[in-house]
Amino acid sequence: MPQGFDPDRHLDKVGAFRVNAADSFPELPFHQHRKGQLILPLRGTLTCQVEDGIWMAPTGQAIWIPSQVIHSNQVSQHAEFCFVFIEPHSADMPKECCTLRISPLIRELIFRLASLPLDQYQTPKTQRLITVLLDQLVEQPIGKLQLPMSSHPKIRLLVEAIQQPGQAKHPAAYWAKKLALSERSLARLMISETGLSFRPWRQQLPLILAINRLVEGERVEIIAHELGNESVTAFITMFKKALGITPGQYRQGFHA
Repeated sequence: MPQGFDPDRHLDKVGAFRVNAADSFPELPFHQHRKGQLILPLRGTLTCQVEDGIWMAPTGQAIWIPSQVIHSNQVSQHAEFCFVFIEPHSADMPKECCTLRISPLIRELIFRLASLPLDQYQTPKTQRLITVLLDQLVEQPIGKLQLPMSSHPKIRLLVEAIQQPGQAKHPAAYWAKKLALSERSLARLMISETGLSFRPWRQQLPLILAINRLVEGERVEIIAHELGNESVTAFITMFKKALGITPGQYRQGFHA
């Protein structure tokens, strides 16, 4: 993105920019845009936090952030990604944050648009490209990599603690004690604040953590053990059920 450029003042329906985080990319503080924002990782992973959820987009998926939604982004080291800013009401995009599975066609359309200088956006050829991109984007299926969150301090503390190595395997009773709650109180808190009971919520967070560690090259056996799976087979089954491919296949596709 051009230095000092404000995408919200860019008057075209769509603006796309390719960004490299050569070494590491610091977490961006909470902010918002007038335009909707699609963030497409090309290498590495991206995590987006909003008030009531955490979204993660590995390669092949993107995070959609609607207009005016306050959010914070963090990407993995050596990451490369595209920002796509979309004018409100120019396409029937989801009204809430979500992950979208991105087709090869949309990926190439974004690449092409991101390669163009801003003074070419008003040409008929570029306008046709934007029209096709918007038509295709609204057809993309919503992904599954979402972790319902809450501003409740005990839920925030739980998320921070459970991300530490070896901590995801602990049961609800362990975390209830850590949070100075009864197990029943923790169960009620999880339902009221996230809409999920503790067990399915806890299963979703390790999946998000596992993808980050996979793309960093960590062995599947180590990931499965530290995330509390009964066996490597159980971890592979959980991963495939959520993403449709095994951890090994995901890693191969990522590095390819």
